[in-house]
Amino acid sequence: MKSRHVWRVSVTSDIEAEDAAAEILRSACDRAVASYTDLETRTSESCVYFDHAPEAWTLLRRQLLDRIQGLKSCGLRTGSVSVSLRKIASNSWLQSWKKHFKPLEIGSALLVKPGWSKRRRRLGQATVILDPGLSFGTGQHPTTEFCLRGLVSVREDFANPSFLDVGTGSGILAIAAAKLGFAPVDAFDFDPESISVATANAARNRIGPRIHFWRQDVSALPKRSPRQYTVICANLLADLLLIHRDRLTARVESGGSLMLAGILDTEFYKVSAHYRAGGFRCVSRRRGGEWCSGQFRRE
Repeated sequence: MKSRHVWRVSVTSDIEAEDAAAEILRSACDRAVASYTDLETRTSESCVYFDHAPEAWTLLRRQLLDRIQGLKSCGLRTGSVSVSLRKIASNSWLQSWKKHFKPLEIGSALLVKPGWSKRRRRLGQATVILDPGLSFGTGQHPTTEFCLRGLVSVREDFANPSFLDVGTGSGILAIAAAKLGFAPVDAFDFDPESISVATANAARNRIGPRIHFWRQDVSALPKRSPRQYTVICANLLADLLLIHRDRLTARVESGGSLMLAGILDTEFYKVSAHYRAGGFRCVSRRRGGEWCSGQFRRE
């Protein structure tokens, strides 16, 4: 049988610009990014994958080159930047993920791992099985890891915590919340494909009936809500977090937490100040590469 193929778009740069280059690639292609680093040559390669060759490839390549080389104006060393498109066998794509997607443990409470991993869970440890897809992430990004750690931490403070996942993507946060005992667990995303993927991932983890997934545009949420949650995770771009602050904060119950992620480090102060003006104080923050995430509570 002829092997199925996928298309790989790769960006190579100096290791210092790795996080910024990966984010530029992710935002331009709307795909999960896998990054590989060569410490000897101080180069980094970031890749995304497509079922078919991307449309307007010449224009996309020029856009990526211009934006990554433009990082020099921010003081980052980009090195020799290259952008390439290559058709590869799907098993090569899978082997690449197997090499770089490692199990993630959040203490003794949570284990996130791919289906091929033989890592055994600890006694009492909730386990989430999540394999990479062409478009969706696996929890390796520092913003997602921050939210996972926040879920584990907050769970211990409440007897019956509930959870809302805004922009669910692969469904990893909602699945982890359900595994950790949150109920109800609700999750939405504007992208219908995301809802299909998240629903399938929940079914694979045998908790499908415990999560309510639906398609929703955050901008269409009513500013007042009859339902509130112990924890809300919003892994969104800073612009959306700023515009829709009131829609998010209206859904946090008294004493609950709002975890904001997907924020570039240079934008975090603006987001934090905006939410403080809305009555929410940042009680913890974490920086990972170019990213910064924060946990907020009502003052």
